[in-house]
Amino acid sequence: MSIGQDIRLGADIGGTFTDIALDVRGTLYSTKVLTNYTAPEQAILDGIEIVTQDAGVDASQIDMIIHGTTLATNALIERRGARTALITTEGFRDVIEMRTENRFEQYDLNLKLPTPLIPREDRFTVKGRISAQGEELLALDEETLEIIARNIKAEGFGAVAVGFIHSYMNDAHEKRAREILQRHLDLPISISAEVSPQMREFERFNTVCANAYVRPQMASYLSRLEVRLKEMGAGCPVFMIHSGGGLVSLETAAEFPVRLVESGPAGGAIFAADIARRFDLDRVVSYDMGGTTAKVCLIEDFKPQTARTFEVARTYRFCKGSGMPISIPVIEMIEIGAGGGSIAWVDAMNRIQVGPESASSEPGPACYGRGGERPTITDADLLLGKLDPDNFAGGKIRLSKEASARAISLDVGEKLDLQPQAAAFGICDVVDENMANAARVHAVENGKNISENTMIAFGGAAPLHAARLCEKLNIDRCLIPRGAGVGSAIGFLRAPFGYEAVASQIMGLKGFDTAALNTLLEELKATAESFVREGAQGEIQREITAFMRYAGQGWEIPVALPDRDFIAADEALIEQAFKERYAKFFGRAVEGPAIEFVTFSVKAHDMRAETEGHPLTEEGQVIEASATRQVFDPALGGEQSTGIVLRDTLSAGDRVIGPAVIVERETSTVVTSPFDAVVQSDGTLLLMRKGV
Repeated sequence: MSIGQDIRLGADIGGTFTDIALDVRGTLYSTKVLTNYTAPEQAILDGIEIVTQDAGVDASQIDMIIHGTTLATNALIERRGARTALITTEGFRDVIEMRTENRFEQYDLNLKLPTPLIPREDRFTVKGRISAQGEELLALDEETLEIIARNIKAEGFGAVAVGFIHSYMNDAHEKRAREILQRHLDLPISISAEVSPQMREFERFNTVCANAYVRPQMASYLSRLEVRLKEMGAGCPVFMIHSGGGLVSLETAAEFPVRLVESGPAGGAIFAADIARRFDLDRVVSYDMGGTTAKVCLIEDFKPQTARTFEVARTYRFCKGSGMPISIPVIEMIEIGAGGGSIAWVDAMNRIQVGPESASSEPGPACYGRGGERPTITDADLLLGKLDPDNFAGGKIRLSKEASARAISLDVGEKLDLQPQAAAFGICDVVDENMANAARVHAVENGKNISENTMIAFGGAAPLHAARLCEKLNIDRCLIPRGAGVGSAIGFLRAPFGYEAVASQIMGLKGFDTAALNTLLEELKATAESFVREGAQGEIQREITAFMRYAGQGWEIPVALPDRDFIAADEALIEQAFKERYAKFFGRAVEGPAIEFVTFSVKAHDMRAETEGHPLTEEGQVIEASATRQVFDPALGGEQSTGIVLRDTLSAGDRVIGPAVIVERETSTVVTSPFDAVVQSDGTLLLMRKGV
């Protein structure tokens, strides 16, 4: 398919705002619209109308729309999916409840594990068994499947998930089960061998359950979106960005919606990686704070870190194991409920807490005047002077300081005997510390020192908090790109058409079966490329990765492999690559134990033009602010007169001395007193610590 790319549009539905970015032959137009929960597609249509009017083009002239959304994530977190039936192998009914039997907090006697998506009464078992080598040990009990299908139909389920033991090695039983179920049911049926063909049954079963759980809702939404876009004249192809950072068709997205769970944040990571490459920064931490959540991602050598499994909604101090595992290729990041709309409250020990509950767009923060009565981070930012009540979201929303003060006093100030502004500072400092802790945890889990990175901040709320976060993390430099307020939507426009196909097959490295390996990789290549060719613009590039371990270990490390057929003589080459990678992770390789393959991955994506490079400039000509207002300064513990600068009036080489607030249409950058801001040649703001 040949698709023109003169005019492209990115649309990111978040928990509070829907961000729209329109690229018209290299010129960017953007806007933020409050997310419409009853009809999420309406916010996209409203945003398209705004940016096309600004650009002087018609919706019919758009060549491509790229869309990402948190709708699947929110449905999982808030448990708003379809009633789903799980059909699994006899004896494995409780796998998704027993989990891995690991305690993520060993000494917490009141530990509560996350509730499984599917209650026990909605899980059905059937006889039949595939071995770990893929052989049929016991035939599938088709008569029982017929009875289960009739029960599912009678009880009004909305979706079905099928997960049999070892189906990643042999999917015959799952495919046969789907055939039988389809004879009786007019429901979406997800099978684990297609959704997540990887070993470890808990993660695989949970992933297929999540896919089935959100599939009806996402299919309905995507269908409505396509129809509404055509009605407004936008008949161009629409693609979705998936959690791994590539683009797929609406049809693929509707069948595998679990791959969209981190689609919006993935766009932000791509945006940050593009900025990192532009300034030749090989160690970066991206910080994306929107209206509902904050996300932190490590980027090395201009690529976001990736993983095969991640957790939705960690419930306990960001600990691994306290969330809902999803076993799909994903850009790895940590996400917490700390966005502009996150609600502040006081717990039983008289401590200020923030989130994870959010005021979202409906009713929104108290200052929006849309019915919200509980205090949020946005209310606290407003009382501290970080936001201009008359120029929020480009002037589309007038903020009420009185409503913010009233909400903060009632829910926080009066309970702690604090004045509204002091309570507001407490709220902001708590959320900043929460984000700093999350960033530290994420870095430590990856064996990194967070302070050695340059921060790239984007999202509507991140520039308000980035400098303060840098203070807490001892980071000296932070970049605020142009269009930071709609960074994820811009990231969509930078994303390649890409797909990652994954399959597990345990195979010893010594004397490995080259024919079997080459056959498996050819199948994965064909699968990955079939999705990419739907919209690829140019040459397709492939990356082959083997996840390997010493025999007996419980986890694997990724090892890059060459893209070619393998021969027996490659054994030594692969062993050397594994040991070098192992030493990079753990300090040294281990001599003696056997090495084995566990999982194979083929990532295919089309080639994109190289990002134009810019030198990072730290010197600049000091400019005077055109206006001032009172802004709370944490260093002084009180308000002080602070310069207000319009970002559109700044030119390359200008230097803004902190403290200052740099205002633009979709966000504001708070330059705290320890920092200055220098405008780069492409308009990016560099926040740099004084005296470093």
